[in-house]
Amino acid sequence: MEWQMWFTIGSVVLMFVMLAKTTIGPEWICLGTLTLLLTVGILKPEEAIAGASNKGMLTVAILFIVAGAIQRTGAIKLVTPFLSGRVKSTPAAQFRLMVPTSILSAFLNNTPVVAIFIPAVTAWAKKIKIPVSKLMIPLSYAAILGGTCTVIGTSTNLVVSGIYETTTGIEISFFEIAKVGVPSATIMYCIIFILSRWLLPDRSSAIEQMGKPKEYTTEMIVNPQSNLIGKTIVEAGLSEENEINLIEIIRAGEAMPAIDPSMTLKEDDRMVFAGGVDLVSELQKVKGLTPVMDRLFEIDTPRPDRCLVEAVVSKANQLIGRSIVGGHFRQIYNAVVIAVSRGGNQIKGTIGNIVLQEGDTLLLETHPSFYMRNRRSQHFHLISQLEDSSALRHGKAIFSVAVLIGMVLLASVAGLGMFKAAAIAAAVLLITRCITPAQAMRSVDMQVLLVIIAAFGIGKAMEITGAAEFIARTMVGMAAGNPWLVLSLLYITTSILTEMVTNNAAALILFPISMAMASQLGVNVTPFVFAIMMGASASFATPIGYQCNMMVFGPGGYRFSDFLKIGVPMNLSMWIVASILIPLIWSFH
Repeated sequence: MEWQMWFTIGSVVLMFVMLAKTTIGPEWICLGTLTLLLTVGILKPEEAIAGASNKGMLTVAILFIVAGAIQRTGAIKLVTPFLSGRVKSTPAAQFRLMVPTSILSAFLNNTPVVAIFIPAVTAWAKKIKIPVSKLMIPLSYAAILGGTCTVIGTSTNLVVSGIYETTTGIEISFFEIAKVGVPSATIMYCIIFILSRWLLPDRSSAIEQMGKPKEYTTEMIVNPQSNLIGKTIVEAGLSEENEINLIEIIRAGEAMPAIDPSMTLKEDDRMVFAGGVDLVSELQKVKGLTPVMDRLFEIDTPRPDRCLVEAVVSKANQLIGRSIVGGHFRQIYNAVVIAVSRGGNQIKGTIGNIVLQEGDTLLLETHPSFYMRNRRSQHFHLISQLEDSSALRHGKAIFSVAVLIGMVLLASVAGLGMFKAAAIAAAVLLITRCITPAQAMRSVDMQVLLVIIAAFGIGKAMEITGAAEFIARTMVGMAAGNPWLVLSLLYITTSILTEMVTNNAAALILFPISMAMASQLGVNVTPFVFAIMMGASASFATPIGYQCNMMVFGPGGYRFSDFLKIGVPMNLSMWIVASILIPLIWSFH
């Protein structure tokens, strides 16, 4: 199979180059490579699609639903109160931020964890007068390190453990990787605290120079029996300290424009806010507040099943020149206007009395189908649906956390296995309406799943053509047959590939190479498997190497070089730590 081996190696090299150098979606590049190997006859159809039925991949898909339910109920926000109060130093602030982030990321998809923390960290940094650029990279790194502590911490851990079980018949237990993950994370924490003083920049000026976003006017009302009743504006977290611009409160028909932060909130207070789309989206998730227009004009879809849609009024809209209430906007479009922006600026006055003009940008709370119905409508243009904008199901936050804890106990203590435990948890969350079927579907990241499926097939081609054995033989020769050096070389190869391409693809294609290495050395393959899992998960040096890094890139005002300055020492440190600890924990013999 000489030509097949070289063809497979060439195809994989081309795939990695395209992943690193092009903007084509990684799922399409990986699927294209898989299709090529299938077309030339290197792979049989059943081998090409074997990844779709792998237990690890299916577990990843189910856990997306579990994480989605945790996010939809607002359970992640239960830990954001840790980001309050004053701290005396930057390292203290970093520690207070990183610990809860790592703990959450050990059990949840770290992407929503980082997404929830970004606005909270931004507001906290301003309050404690620490540059936000000193906190955003530690936030991302903490999420990454937390993912190395459990088998569900990252999708890579799950799929690698799944293929390891299929190949060897041995199941990796829930907290097995914590043996190396926890000490590694502890050491990396110390390195961050030491190096960040010199290697994390102050990018405050860069953030201030960013373009001014659109400012919306939105109006909320305090619900009866709301937990905000009797609290001051500061206690409710609605003050300038949290970067919330509360313009006025309308109480019993009287407008009070000069807002005293010590003012106590009362039932049916109408609160007028001004701010960007992120602020409006966050206000929709505050327990105890409801958009005024939603209270006055209820739409058919229950609030938890709705989303936010941004639409610009076109000149063909029949309601131009009429007020939002007088024009019966809700009845015509089955959507509630919750915020309005005109020329990028806030509009004075209550939402219902605003007279629509051509070019007004509206934030609508409506059913997700509104976007599909109206994206080509003559009444609106530039319609876009905002991600993760659905109202939260606050009343089920504690319950969803209990389900998550139950899932972990079933998988780790009861020995039920991660796949079964996750399936039970997802079923309970769906039945109890912590997440709706439509939201569950949107929670599943198809890009990740398609990359995993394709990478399984490509890894199989590496195995059956002898390409994996050839590469393993070469790497073993470079390390002079020393298992420690071979493992170290495998780790750094995985880490470098992860910085340039998707971590799942790097891990799954290197897996058969690790098996061949162990076979040639005549040693236990387990240390090599954990080297791949750690190397693929611990990605610090570039913003493109891990999604969490890219998420904090903009809010932190960073440059690409900022990640290199602190990320390269982090990667090198992690390489040394993992190369020493892994063989000590899992013996080669």
